[in-house]
Amino acid sequence: MDLLKVNDISKTYGSGEAAVHALRNVSFSVPKGEYVAIVGESGSGKSTLLNMIGALDVPTSGKVMIGGQDIFSMNDRKLTIFRRRNIGFIFQAFNLLPELTVEQNIIFPVLLDYQKPDRKYLEELLSVLNLKERRSHLPSQLSGGQQQRVAIGRALITRPALILADEPTGNLDTQNSREVIALLKKASRKYEQTIVMITHSRSIAQTADRVLKVSDGVLEDLGRCAE
Repeated sequence: MDLLKVNDISKTYGSGEAAVHALRNVSFSVPKGEYVAIVGESGSGKSTLLNMIGALDVPTSGKVMIGGQDIFSMNDRKLTIFRRRNIGFIFQAFNLLPELTVEQNIIFPVLLDYQKPDRKYLEELLSVLNLKERRSHLPSQLSGGQQQRVAIGRALITRPALILADEPTGNLDTQNSREVIALLKKASRKYEQTIVMITHSRSIAQTADRVLKVSDGVLEDLGRCAE
């Protein structure tokens, strides 16, 4: 079953001779549990595409379906709630709240939704992400790799069906990059979540189940990676 369907998405900024076509009639689907990497040069449109999937921007035309729901048919309030409960975001900049501890940063999205965190699931995540000994530390007391693990925990805590990762290893060294990708894959497999990730790294793209390439706003499916 397809968790994500992108149907004929286009995005144009400006008009007339000044118009910039960031995306041109992009269509693809991602089955539940698949890990997809999106590659492309800077300015190719891949970040714009990820923003459309995450409803952080609105397309000029086309549809994005997540779990069978047309996200752009929702009003702002419903979309905000849907996004918070169904999509986990991981960015290159860790975007942790500096005054909150590791544990507080992870459970923050749950509290935003006026819910109580599942303590058993939180302990499980802290264990999977190797953060149990760091749960009371502030972001300033962590390494870059540890901060990105916290960001992954924050993305996973609401049990989202879809995880969107925008260059999640961009600020990390090679070893930490490998560890973060391995942890992300492990968590995805364990909780049957779908991952769509932007990366400039060929080696990281090759860890995905499938690779998509965006060039000048046009998407090409490069197919499944060799095992």
